[in-house]
Amino acid sequence: MNKQNIRWLYAAVGTVILLFAGLVYAWSVLSSPIAAEFPQWSQSELSLTFTLVMTFFCVGGLVAGVLAKKLSQKINIWVAGVLFVLGFVVSSYTQGLAALYLGFGVCCGFASGFCYNAVMSTVSRWFPDQQGLISGILLMGFGLGSFLIGKVYQATIPDAIDGWRVGFRVIGVVIVVLFAICGFLLNKPGADFRLPAAQQKKRVGKVLSESTTGQMLRTPTFWLYFVWAILLSASGLSLISQASGVAREVGTGVDAGTIATVVGLISIFNGLGRILFGGMFDRIGRSKTMLAISLAFIVTAILLVLALQTGSFVLIVIGFICGGLAYSGVTPSNSAFVNTYYGPKHYAVNLPMVNLNLIIASFGSTVAGALYDSTQSYFAVYLLMAGLAVAGILVSLGISVFDKKQHTYSKVK
Repeated sequence: MNKQNIRWLYAAVGTVILLFAGLVYAWSVLSSPIAAEFPQWSQSELSLTFTLVMTFFCVGGLVAGVLAKKLSQKINIWVAGVLFVLGFVVSSYTQGLAALYLGFGVCCGFASGFCYNAVMSTVSRWFPDQQGLISGILLMGFGLGSFLIGKVYQATIPDAIDGWRVGFRVIGVVIVVLFAICGFLLNKPGADFRLPAAQQKKRVGKVLSESTTGQMLRTPTFWLYFVWAILLSASGLSLISQASGVAREVGTGVDAGTIATVVGLISIFNGLGRILFGGMFDRIGRSKTMLAISLAFIVTAILLVLALQTGSFVLIVIGFICGGLAYSGVTPSNSAFVNTYYGPKHYAVNLPMVNLNLIIASFGSTVAGALYDSTQSYFAVYLLMAGLAVAGILVSLGISVFDKKQHTYSKVK
């Protein structure tokens, strides 16, 4: 198999790894039987587990980036597999919140970020001509992991009240075995890897420079993009956090199973849309892609407000599909932006710096919940979503101003 074809094998292996690494985002599904066994634990106490997951996901990605030159991608993936099985096993024996926080929140969250960085930084090197597309494909697996594997978990978990404990141990063993195999199959391109001239011409723009993390952090463009990522990620999380509630409010005669399926559309289209927006970044450039994502959030907010006003459950369905697609654009744009603006050489450290936006953006769901609690209406939540998206458009325009002023990105569209 020639190197132009084998890169798609690496893309497939990377997608499988991220499919299982993304399982940590299925916390709402995984935590349901835990909440049933420990009714004395409040929702906020259980929710802190996921906050820890997001925090240590970012930490794990950053640590993997710092160690990228010292550890091979194989070692990174194997270490992640060991941390996953450790995290799930520790969680499965929990009789208190501390073990759950340590096992699932810290170990699994760190493991997810650790292998995420290894996969993204390795596979992206094979696709210098399609940074957006390959980011979208890999992140599709990451996004769908929580939905697909979460559904399998729900269907197979034993009925006993502590059946989730067995389920956690099985998941841990499956992940460590899978990662052990996939670690052998993933390789970086050699120094002799070159794309044919025709493929090199497909790129929308050229790499600005090989910027170190320190150099990147000194550019206004990075900080403007970082703010944009916070705004749009917070908008997406505010949608997700209130999705079940608004679906139940509008669909008063709709059964619980249908409500769950409709809410799941956000995850499905969040996964599928990552390929769409990743490819869009390659074809039409950074500014138009960011604009499209922001506008998709505004359209989502309008659809859901209309659904509330008219009581139309069909508009809820369309709004959730649009919202899933909108949210799907943020993560592949993060990857493509870092690689295009600051180069692949320091990508392993630069990408997790951008991903730190998730720690701040995670408060989007908290703010959305507080707005609903204070107003007892979802209108305020969707006004927040639209406002964040409008602010995102303004920030994106600011990046374009710096692009033109500094002449740093020759083909930004």
